[in-house]
Amino acid sequence: MSDFPGDSGNSEAEGPNEGKETSEAQGAAGVYGAGGAVTASAMRRALARARDGKPLDAAEATVLLHARGEDLRTLLGYAGRTRDAGLAAAGRPDVITYSRKVFIPLTRLCRDRCGYCTFATVPHRLESLYLEPDEVLAIARRGAEMGCKEALFTLGDQPEQRWHQARDWLDAHGYDDTLSYVRAMAIRVLEETGLLPHLNPGVLSWQDFQRLKPVAPSMGMMLETTATRLFTEKGGPHFGSPDKDPAVRLRVLEDAGRSSVPFTTGILIGIGETRAERAESVFAIRKIAREYHGIQEVIVQNFRAKPDTKMRGTPDAELDDLAATIAVTRLVLGAKARIQAPPNLVGEQYDLILRAGIDDWGGVSPLTPDHVNPERPWPAIDELAERTARAGFTLRERLTIYPPYLREPWLDPRLAAHVSALADPATGLAADGAVPRGLPWQEPDGGWGQEETGRTDLHVSIDTTGRTHDRRADFAEVYGDWDEIAERSGVRAPGHRSSPAAAAAPGAPAAAAVPGAREVPAVLSGDVAAALRQAERDPARLTDAQAIALLSADGADLEALAGIADALRREAAGDDVTYVVTRNINFTNVCYTGCRFCAFAQRRTDADAYTLSLQQIGDRAAEAWDAGATEVCMQGGIHPDLPGTAYFEIASEVKRRRPDLHVHAFSPMEVVNGASRTGLPIREWLVRAKEAGVSSLPGTAAEILDDDVRWVLTKGKLPASVWIEVITTAHQLGLPTSATMMYGHVDTPAHWVGHLRVIRSIQERTGGFTEFVLLPFIHENAPIYLAGLARSGPTRRENRAVHAVSRLLLHGAIGSIQCSWVKLGDEGCRDVLRGGVNDLGGTLMEETISRMAGADHGSYKTISQLRAIAEPLGRPMRQRTTTYGEVPEERRAAAAASDGVCASVRSGLPLLTASG
Repeated sequence: MSDFPGDSGNSEAEGPNEGKETSEAQGAAGVYGAGGAVTASAMRRALARARDGKPLDAAEATVLLHARGEDLRTLLGYAGRTRDAGLAAAGRPDVITYSRKVFIPLTRLCRDRCGYCTFATVPHRLESLYLEPDEVLAIARRGAEMGCKEALFTLGDQPEQRWHQARDWLDAHGYDDTLSYVRAMAIRVLEETGLLPHLNPGVLSWQDFQRLKPVAPSMGMMLETTATRLFTEKGGPHFGSPDKDPAVRLRVLEDAGRSSVPFTTGILIGIGETRAERAESVFAIRKIAREYHGIQEVIVQNFRAKPDTKMRGTPDAELDDLAATIAVTRLVLGAKARIQAPPNLVGEQYDLILRAGIDDWGGVSPLTPDHVNPERPWPAIDELAERTARAGFTLRERLTIYPPYLREPWLDPRLAAHVSALADPATGLAADGAVPRGLPWQEPDGGWGQEETGRTDLHVSIDTTGRTHDRRADFAEVYGDWDEIAERSGVRAPGHRSSPAAAAAPGAPAAAAVPGAREVPAVLSGDVAAALRQAERDPARLTDAQAIALLSADGADLEALAGIADALRREAAGDDVTYVVTRNINFTNVCYTGCRFCAFAQRRTDADAYTLSLQQIGDRAAEAWDAGATEVCMQGGIHPDLPGTAYFEIASEVKRRRPDLHVHAFSPMEVVNGASRTGLPIREWLVRAKEAGVSSLPGTAAEILDDDVRWVLTKGKLPASVWIEVITTAHQLGLPTSATMMYGHVDTPAHWVGHLRVIRSIQERTGGFTEFVLLPFIHENAPIYLAGLARSGPTRRENRAVHAVSRLLLHGAIGSIQCSWVKLGDEGCRDVLRGGVNDLGGTLMEETISRMAGADHGSYKTISQLRAIAEPLGRPMRQRTTTYGEVPEERRAAAAASDGVCASVRSGLPLLTASG
């Protein structure tokens, strides 16, 4: 993948340079001389490292940015050598690429006020606030006739947030926001012209990427700079522009990688940044590129002053400065990086820029001007080819998506036909003679597949044959770069399969393992005693520090904690141990989201991959009903082929087959996936799901509701804020949910307390949680454990403590605390039933997710087996519904006859009579 290997520099940039160029000399003895000039010896040392192929650090890169004259020529030689090696390795020696495109300026309105921009304007200067659909299609059709293959959508950031005229236009045309219009026009271009959209709509959220990925093979946004002072200081080029905050733009780059979107970014030089700040920007791009593998190209663009802007008097960036920056970018990012410079901004210096190490000229249009730099016309493509040939290279056309990304998970299946119609199957570049033609964007019939595929008996064979391999075939890339993840998590880069937990004594608390993590405070025995007294008096008034102290309780203190929690359990839920007769139906395990804790997800070609047909889903639901179930719990992987409406079809099929069966289905991640693929807002999608038969949602995909932890645990799962949005919206619509917490991996007790506080605050606002379910991390086959970055799950002591503290912190808000027999086993369940837990969950009938991770407590429990867990405690058992109501007599009788598990998954166990 395009992850820029060979860039294993010794350090990242240490932080923003807050001063002027001369401040670079401070504390850099031997590097800068009088007046801040780089010393000859410092330049020789940096060039020698570049010559020898050694990784550069930020200080050395900053030195090389000063290279001029003979030093610059030497630097360009080393950069060109690196570029040439990368092209040869990619199978395209001496080939420089470009994309033949049309420029579609969808709107020139923007909420930002950049000091150098002539593209953005104000409403009264525009005849039309947005291009109308006919105008968009006219540009695209003319471009297709001229051989273009890319439609570059460029527009200002969120104009409706600043201009009421933009909001009025969108309302009048039936669009929720500008991005909804972008999405609609991208689909029209695909279907009516065959051009491939490349979207540059500015700052995007994680949810925005989910909405737009199915309609565009690639997207982009210039980082420009990480120099925060250019954004915060009055008079700076980005002052007053909320979308130019470097932290915001870096988050966009990360979210693009998390969403597996092939992404274009770059830097803009000469806008007031120092060379140290410029180097920092390149290193920031490198870090994200390495972690997520998603940056397909990096643009190095030189500032050109424009009339009628605040920066009209600022000198243009010199071309020697541009060449040095390209060369340093090449050396820092490595041979595999694709580096681009716009040819209309380099004057006559094509040879200089090629020698600096670019391998791509970017998008060039035979039809439309560069609307961002309108005073600089594109060169004719024949001229560009001739100029490139003079320097010893061949110019070849590429597509907007680069060759390494022409596959899952980077290319959405809805776009595969459009891209393959234009791609050379041998090189992945644009095919000679390919002519764009409109194709349907989505399958005309849509819908869930009618044919099952793969290992559809996994729900039973997992208990006999087991899994085929301990990890999926794309382990090395689907989760991102493990070394970068190790750095993010604060764990030293490990050898695979070694456990970092080995450094801690058994039973010790989890160590802080994420950047900025809440360190585990030293807990004194007196702190625990004081916390126990407070818990007994009034658990609602426990402070975070006291809750953390209780999570460290052991020995007699742990017994006291369990006793307090169990008294609260008795007060809130009585002595009954409840359970539900249910069947899990995991309809597919094909998924490319990249959750690093998940051993269930597979590539579609992996031996353990499967997808059920709609009939199989219905058959399993019918079997569950016949065995006395009152509920089916349905969740699945984020299958690339899954239409957003498939979730409705699944729920409808279950209700068609067994109308009285409660459909407890679709995690918040699946809700977002469905909403993104249908183009519906989350609220509207949930209304449709409810109409299709969904009665409640599992509150899974929560893990730990802290993004510092989440971005270590998963590459591409929804942020905590989006999980909260889905859950609270469901509650507002009358759809109850469970709440969950997966713990014992890279988290700390402080994270557990924070998570519990979030859950309680939601419940106090909505009252929509039916239960809180604790899910101990199962480590054996979890990718993050196999990579050596997670501990081997929580200890028995921690399990007891966290269940008890959950009862305390949720008392008066959530009455039911559920344990997981799949993860804890029988004795572990008895432990926590003595300490605040009242519910054992369900019979499940087919539990595959934890079993794939390595849990060894089986894939189902009969009612008799659940009763055997509770019997030693002397507490009565009671069957319940999903929402903790009474079960009709007919259902209880059917469940008793089957012992709560359908015959097809019983592995030959005899059916028990009601009396048995």
